[in-house]
Amino acid sequence: MKALLALEDGTVFEGESFGATGECYGEVVFNTSMIGYQEILTDPSYKGQIVTMTYPLIGNYGCNDEDFESTKPHVEGFIVKEYSSYWSNWRGKRSLEEFLAEYGIIGIQGIDTRALTRRLRNYGVMKGVISTYNLDKQSLVDKAKNSPGLIGLDLVKYVMCNETYHWQTKEPITRYGMEASKSNSLQLEFDFSHRQHRESKESETPYRVVAVDSGIKHNILRKLQSHGCDIIVVSAITTAEQIMTLKPEGIFLANGPGDPEGLPYLIETAKELIGKKPIFGICLGHQILGLAFGGRSFKLKFGHRGANQPVKNLLTGKVEITSQNHGFCIDIESVKKAHIRLTHINLNDNTLEGMEHEDYPIFSVQYHPEASPGPHDADYLFDKFVSLMKEERARKI
Repeated sequence: MKALLALEDGTVFEGESFGATGECYGEVVFNTSMIGYQEILTDPSYKGQIVTMTYPLIGNYGCNDEDFESTKPHVEGFIVKEYSSYWSNWRGKRSLEEFLAEYGIIGIQGIDTRALTRRLRNYGVMKGVISTYNLDKQSLVDKAKNSPGLIGLDLVKYVMCNETYHWQTKEPITRYGMEASKSNSLQLEFDFSHRQHRESKESETPYRVVAVDSGIKHNILRKLQSHGCDIIVVSAITTAEQIMTLKPEGIFLANGPGDPEGLPYLIETAKELIGKKPIFGICLGHQILGLAFGGRSFKLKFGHRGANQPVKNLLTGKVEITSQNHGFCIDIESVKKAHIRLTHINLNDNTLEGMEHEDYPIFSVQYHPEASPGPHDADYLFDKFVSLMKEERARKI
């Protein structure tokens, strides 16, 4: 079926649809990863965006039941040069087209993705529309112009969890009510102590981490678990007081979609948590910490999205190849006055990629160390988080 992609600047690309049919709107961005399209599709950070893959052949290994980064896809639309209807992989369960159709995601192929990517690089990301039934070019351009952008929008509310739950067992913790009553707190402590007793027989007593879900990727939670953490996941609207009633040894601020300045409630929560427990932030969590420290955020021209972004570790001098997905960034000068030490810099454009507080056990990175999809160069950051919690625990003994 014929399909059109229209950009707000009047550019129109013709192609063929695959997956679902209909019409979708979003900010058109590009990702330079050669693999990992299922992880990209299911990354909640892509909410509100139509993703273009720069690698020309997509779909050749199908989709499986393991590579989900959340419960479903969150992209608004998907653009590829050539969709491979023939797929082959020992883990594969269905084709990419079947996967997109199942979740109502519109795909378009036959697009000159090189020309599209060059346009986005030269002029910046743009609002766009993909349609399989409205083939009037001017009408679609007008729709793209009039569609909402990402500036100031709260997209986290569409991707965060609705109830507090324990990651390892997937059991909800609604019975605690998040009300900090004495009986609820004692019941939580009882449950956690028994889990600790069972798990400590084979390894060190796990560290209780409260992960604030603003669109958290599952592989982050898997990484925390593999590093000895027992994880309670709470929604982004959970207050600092409610988080502290869960008696965390560490707090994790997750990735997520959109403009960090559109999340004043999450910024306020981060402010109130500063200095109380070790904190680790990734991507949006990094931006939220930057704003909580009094910094400013700004929108990048075309963002960083891919599995091959070079980042220099200023503490070691080493260069890491990283996986990234963000369109906003924290201004370096704006956080220097807040006792912040810069730890990582992007070597492509010298933007801020990592920071830590000089006085509190708080650090964050703009990129994705959980490497899904992507390299494993930054896996040490999870060890760093655990080390901070270990030091905190030792001080209490």
